[in-house]
Amino acid sequence: MSTNWEYDCIVIGAGVQGSFTAYQLAEKKQKTLLLEQFILPHTRGSSHGQTRIIRKAYEQGFYTHMMEESYELWAQLEREAGVKLYRQTGLLVMGPEDSQSYQLYKNNLQKNKVPMAILNRDNFSQHIPNVNLAVGDGAVVDITAGVLYADRALKTVQGQFEKMGGVIRDNEKVTDIKSGPVVTVSTSAGVYRAKSVVITAGPWANRLLAHTGLQLPLKVVKMNVYYWKEKVPGTYDVKQRFPCFLLTECEETKYHIYGLPSNEYPGLMKMTPDQHFVLDRHPSHSNIVFGAGFSGHGFKFGPIIGKLLCELILGEVPSYDLSPFRIRRFQDQTKSAL
Repeated sequence: MSTNWEYDCIVIGAGVQGSFTAYQLAEKKQKTLLLEQFILPHTRGSSHGQTRIIRKAYEQGFYTHMMEESYELWAQLEREAGVKLYRQTGLLVMGPEDSQSYQLYKNNLQKNKVPMAILNRDNFSQHIPNVNLAVGDGAVVDITAGVLYADRALKTVQGQFEKMGGVIRDNEKVTDIKSGPVVTVSTSAGVYRAKSVVITAGPWANRLLAHTGLQLPLKVVKMNVYYWKEKVPGTYDVKQRFPCFLLTECEETKYHIYGLPSNEYPGLMKMTPDQHFVLDRHPSHSNIVFGAGFSGHGFKFGPIIGKLLCELILGEVPSYDLSPFRIRRFQDQTKSAL
């Protein structure tokens, strides 16, 4: 077992959040190690797959504000690497016209001046072919939305990180974390030390946080994806103006239903009780920061989450208000693991 590897920061978990955190740290000249328990690339977490939706359409304004910069950072990565990571398709949001959820989406898009189109039953089929709008439903289109090429994006940000001198060690499972002024991280292959640690371990976050005496109210959920074969190939292709879509509510389920004009396959989601992220500093160890609970909608935020976790671990003022994401909102649900 190798020892005495020393870094400014160790990031544990090489999904999209961890990879962008490592990338941001390397940009700020921090000697950074990115650890991953599986051989890269792999399909056992939350960041794999061909595509993810990118959108500004949200019920909450703070997500829309964050996505403004996230779009810019995705475009910056495309320019740096010379790789196409995003395709604009639009996002069709449908729901009962008089429902609170649908109105929040619509009003938030309008309030934040996001390019959008409001559709009704008279003009719907002209804009969205091969889809019927239910009686009583309204529809808006977030024109800026589209798809991110997820696997390609992950490979690209990891490649840029390495170009800046960052180190990736995959197939190394973390077996212990010893806190202190210098944090010691033991893996299946070595022992590393760093001034600080960022934990972005997806479904395995609590297993790692247990070494630091903390547990978060995270629930791991397997996301099932349904596929309907087209009767006429290409009917629901982006080339035929078929967009990503989101149905805010229906009789069959209390959850949002979303889809996209690309192949996809299942992954694991980490759900918080309120379905908002957890971005915070460890309450007992200021040099340990974590990002978790991205609840199935975190991939598109990867660049901005990486920036925020980088700011937290370097002691900088965060670019955004993190109060919606602090662990204190779960005071009665977090617990010591000691």
